[in-house]
Order: sequence, then C-alpha cells, then structure tokens
Amino acid sequence: MPELSAPPTPPVSLAALLADDTLGLRLIAGLPDAPTEGVAVHWVHTSEMADPYPYLLGGELLLTAGVQLTDAHADTYVRRVVEAGAAALGFGVAPVYDTVPDSLVEACGRHGLPLLEIPRRTPFTTVARGVWRLMAEARHRELRRVTEAQQGLAAAAARPDPVPAVLRQLAVRLGGRAVLFAPDGAELHATGRDPAPGSRTALARLARVVNPPGGAPAPRGSASASTSASVPASAPASATDTVGDARLAAYALGGGQGLVLGVAAGGREAGDHTVTGMAVVLLSLLTAPHQGAAEAARSAALVRLLLGATPAEAAPLLGPGPWTVVHAHGGDTPFAASALAAALGSALADTDGTTVRVLTDRPVTAQPGWTLGASAPVTPVDAAALAEADTHARRALRRAEATRADVVRHREPGPDALTALVPPEEAAAHARARLAPITGSPALTETLRTWLSLHGSWDRTAVALAVHRNTVRQRIARCAALLDADLDEADVRMDLWFALRRL
Repeated sequence: MPELSAPPTPPVSLAALLADDTLGLRLIAGLPDAPTEGVAVHWVHTSEMADPYPYLLGGELLLTAGVQLTDAHADTYVRRVVEAGAAALGFGVAPVYDTVPDSLVEACGRHGLPLLEIPRRTPFTTVARGVWRLMAEARHRELRRVTEAQQGLAAAAARPDPVPAVLRQLAVRLGGRAVLFAPDGAELHATGRDPAPGSRTALARLARVVNPPGGAPAPRGSASASTSASVPASAPASATDTVGDARLAAYALGGGQGLVLGVAAGGREAGDHTVTGMAVVLLSLLTAPHQGAAEAARSAALVRLLLGATPAEAAPLLGPGPWTVVHAHGGDTPFAASALAAALGSALADTDGTTVRVLTDRPVTAQPGWTLGASAPVTPVDAAALAEADTHARRALRRAEATRADVVRHREPGPDALTALVPPEEAAAHARARLAPITGSPALTETLRTWLSLHGSWDRTAVALAVHRNTVRQRIARCAALLDADLDEADVRMDLWFALRRL
C-alpha cells in the first residue's frame, strides 16, 4: 500500500483508551508486558470483511465481531491487518462470540498486534465516540500549548535582548536545546540542555545542510532533507534528523543573513512544529537588517566619512540631539552590544570585545547586568564635542567601576566662588607650569587625576585604571617626586586638582 500521511487531528494513545473506564476495554494480547503509551491510534474503522487489508489506511483501531473469522483463518487475518499498518484490533464479544477466540489471541501475540477485548455493554459506536472525544481533548491541549508558546515568544521578542530571549523561550517550550548558528557554522548563541549524547554535533552537522559552506542562501519553500542525504546544490529551507530518541531540526532564517536556527528536543509533542515555526518567523524579523529614515541619515554620515568627508561635515547628519556617549562593561553574548543599544533607544553601538560604546539621544538609565559611564549631553553636535564626550564617558565608566555604581554621569565643573576669582587664561597658564614635569606622561597625569578624584584610595584607583595597586603607588610616588610635592598635604592636593581641571 502507498504510505499515506497522518490525518490533521492529533492521535490518541492506546494507553489513554485503556484508561477510560467508561469503555471497559482490556488488552489481552500483542503487548501484554510492554507500555502502550507509544501506540498511536489515528482513527477508528469497523469491518467484517474476511480480508480488510484493501480498506485500511494505517493507524486504525480496527473493530470486528469476527463474523467471518475462523480458527484456520485467524493467523492470515492478523498478518494482513499488521501489513496494512493498523494500530490495534478491537474484538467485540457479542453477538457472534461469547469470548475472544484463542486462535486470534495466539495470532496477535505472534505478530505483535495489540488485541483489545470490547465488552458486551460497549457498542462499537461508543468506542468510536470515545476516540473522537480523546482526540478533541488532545487538540484542545495542543491549541492551548501553541497559544501559550505564542504569547511567551512574543513577550521574549519584546525584551531588550530579544534574540537570546526568544531562543531561551523556545528551548523551554520544546524541553531541549535551541541554537543560532552563524553563516560559518559557529554557535552565536545556545541555550537549553542536550536531549541525547551526540545531539550537539549532529545539530551542527544538520545546520550545514540548510547552509552548506560556500552554498547559496536557502530558497523558501524547499523540501526538508536528512543528514544522510548528500548536500544539494540548492540548499533546502529546513532539515530534520534523529539521534537516539532526540529529534533534531534546522531552519534557514530569512533576511539573507545566512543564519540558521537549530533545535533538539527529547521527543515530539503536538504543536512542536507550529511553535518552532513561530520562532523562525520572529528570529528572521529580529536578525534582518531594518532601516528607517533616521538610520538612513546616519548611514549617509558613515558613507560620507568613507568617501573622504571630514567628521565636522558628517556629524550634523546624526540629527539635532542632544547626543550622549555611553561606555559600558557587561553582557556575555554576541548580541550584547545591540541589546544594550536597543535598551538605551539607539542602534548606534560599537564594541572592541571588552567595552561597548553607544551613542544615544535618549536619557541614560541603569541597565541590569551592566556598568555604565555616560557623558554629558552634547549639543550642538560636532566632531570635537563628540570626541570630548567619548573621553568623559570613558572616565565616568572607570569611576562607576571604582565606586561600584550601576551608572555614573559626567558632570561639567560648574563655576564657584574660588575658581571664578582666577581668569581662565591665567588658570590655564598656572596649570601648564605646575604640571609641566608630568604632562609628557599621560599615564602619570591620568593616574594622578583619578587618584585625587577618589580621595587618595589606592584600591579604587587601581580598579578604575585596571592596573595593580602597586602600580598606582609607584606612579603617585613618581608624580610626587617630579612635582616636588608632598601629596599628603590637603593644600597641595587641592592645588594639583585645580590645575588638572584647567590643564
């Protein structure tokens, strides 16, 4: 018989039917010592044909009263039912037989066909109605599970770190592992547990099926493939495989980025494919490049810089602002920079692998898991002001780490009665003369500035500068020697602090 696909309704396990006391079914052969949870019933069919094979589609609970059954024919009958792919055989003890024939019990035992005894009080229509009821309940559970998963995935997509959040939610819903693969096959982000030994390696291999090295982007709507097959010239949009009891799947995400979603689950539940499909759509949208009017203007600024324009000419394209430069430490995923930028209301982010820098026109607030240093808002926007703001943000981040604060904002020194007494040009001249012995060493100048700002704390200065406390002591001692100053004196410290502010 040609292999037919299962019906759209969820199947009912044989164990669920046997557990229904209203039906009174009893397993008497076929699987007496084996679990019946894995036997799936897709529909019910009643037949009194001597050979029901031509009328079976597979997966049925076949019901019969044995009208044409004989002891000599029992083995052939059961063998044909098994060949047709029936899930189980239900035998009604009325009106033809008072008990299930021994020949039928023996034949079902030999061929491994579950045999159910249907009592006199249970008509075949009641059995069919019980199956449909259990299917409706299973369908309701599936729809509820899909709805809850949809809500969970949507909420995850709205988080500041949407891509890792969606992957975590998918792994929880499937009870397994979810991985986002880069175009070169590397794991960009992974979450969840491996459902079986070897599933991680098999999933990485499966990802290369939908995005083979050097291959073209997967066309939408392609048929699924298996890892046992050779990689086609035009890669499929999805592929499936199994490792032990674990079910693996890989999906090429849209947007032309070459990204692949891989999932590994310990089993298969109704609705898994729908839940994964929703995650594929969300991840395709979240990882695809988007550009609005503001982003287009900022891209134009970058293009002008690359084509030889000066920063002063490109900076105004950012928009009126005011703009704030943020330096940050924290985050442990490849999406950390973009996630922080999104949380701060910006798409302008950069990272050197240690520090994330963000340019935003929104107010800067503390972010969970991050330590932030923010410049004062810059307006009007020009290249020099942004460069100065970048320096202020870096210093603010050092101070935040030294004081263990979530966020520190740079504050411009305001005029006070003392500094206002000295003309700015005279103050600057005094600063240059006073600090001349150390101005040739940025390390000494910055160490002295940080040490004074932190009230002479060796440990906090070491944290702020990311050096050893002994290095701080050596540098401060060097400053004291070059400046010929007693840094234990408050007046000396104050004089040097004012000079550093005016330098």
